[in-house]
Amino acid sequence: MPINNFSIGKDISYSVVTSSGTLTLNGKTGYSIKPMFTDINHKGLGGLNIHGVIPDGWQIELQFDRTDPNVDNYFAQREADYFAGINQQGGTIFENTVEKDGSITSFRYTDVVLKYDNAGNWKGDSLIPISVTAMASRRIKV
Repeated sequence: MPINNFSIGKDISYSVVTSSGTLTLNGKTGYSIKPMFTDINHKGLGGLNIHGVIPDGWQIELQFDRTDPNVDNYFAQREADYFAGINQQGGTIFENTVEKDGSITSFRYTDVVLKYDNAGNWKGDSLIPISVTAMASRRIKV
């Protein structure tokens, strides 16, 4: 629940559903959402500049500490599928946020592709942080 009307990290949850099923992500530590845009600019002969932005998808960063081989196995299979010539379908991310009044705000990200950004920095007596970037075509309010 929010604290003193402010959302905190515990208020959000998400799940990643790939073309091969739900990807179980344990040890979640971070989730960052960034809209992407294409800027357009009109420079008229009369000196008036007109600007606009076109929605161009979403970038989502998933961070977690490694607890199991789920992510490694998923990306190993994606790599094997690619080199075997198997078509790689996009997936979906479902996101839920608990609001201060207890209601839930939900979004669905579509046509999601995942990229393994960091498979881990292994050191003695340390957690292994890993990260994945997701790129989605759309974010739809559910």
